[in-house]
Amino acid sequence: MKRMRSQARVDVIQARNAPVAVIFRRGPSKRVLLIKWDIQNDTFEYGQWLSGRIYERRCDLSPEGDLLLYFAANYREPYYSWTGVSCPPYLTALALWPKGDCYGGGGLFSSRRVIELNHQECEMALEKDFAVPRLLTVRQFGDHPGWGEDEPVWSKRLMRDGWTLVSHPTGTKNDFGAKVGWEFSPPIVWRKPNPVWPKLYSLEMSIVGLHEQNGSWYMTEHSVISEQGKVERIGRSDWADWSHTGDLLFSMNGCLYRLPHRSGVLGPLEEAVEVADFTKLQFEPCRAPQKALRWPSM
Repeated sequence: MKRMRSQARVDVIQARNAPVAVIFRRGPSKRVLLIKWDIQNDTFEYGQWLSGRIYERRCDLSPEGDLLLYFAANYREPYYSWTGVSCPPYLTALALWPKGDCYGGGGLFSSRRVIELNHQECEMALEKDFAVPRLLTVRQFGDHPGWGEDEPVWSKRLMRDGWTLVSHPTGTKNDFGAKVGWEFSPPIVWRKPNPVWPKLYSLEMSIVGLHEQNGSWYMTEHSVISEQGKVERIGRSDWADWSHTGDLLFSMNGCLYRLPHRSGVLGPLEEAVEVADFTKLQFEPCRAPQKALRWPSM
């Protein structure tokens, strides 16, 4: 595995009912590329770039992976920021709700036909010339819609997708002039059992701090814990999860890796296979094809 630092950061959302995922490839910080990943075959469809920021922890995929709900900002008129629905790997919106700031935004697909939008009541109006299908319901998210930042959307998505919060900090060190703005003691820890062998393996995600100078906002480490209590540390990494078939998937240094199981046994991390290297990709304009400009069947 590559251990060098890379400007590219890779976050992923998997569809819960299909072997499909959307990759957010970011770098430099205000350039984001959307990529569609066929997890079964490890093939990739490259889509559109955004000159701006996508807040991936406030985004979600429809259960089948054919629609993306995303929150984005380019900090320019006419919207400054907005929540949109698109056909990945394209960002051209089928529906768009102007936001205007970076409080709240985004939301979740609570089902195929229900979107929960993290907008205040006054921000629920669709932009003119957009419409949603008759069978699609759009409602507000949570008890205090339109507030917060990545929370509470991200936590609710994690819990829905099988993660459990097992540790929360009792203390926080704040120092905005230091290399790390916030350090957590103990770290925020989430855990997810393997979907095929839940008693044999669990994946652990530890958030040790926030706002690293010249680094990522979330300082995240991942580890695999076996039934015997053995810990295999992936270390600093952008994202990790189990595939639907029980393989370990993770990203670090702008690359994607897979550690396949063999009859239910995961080998050592050194056997992880690099399935994609996104470090050398550069911004280029791209128009969405006609197929991405129509709502799929609801």
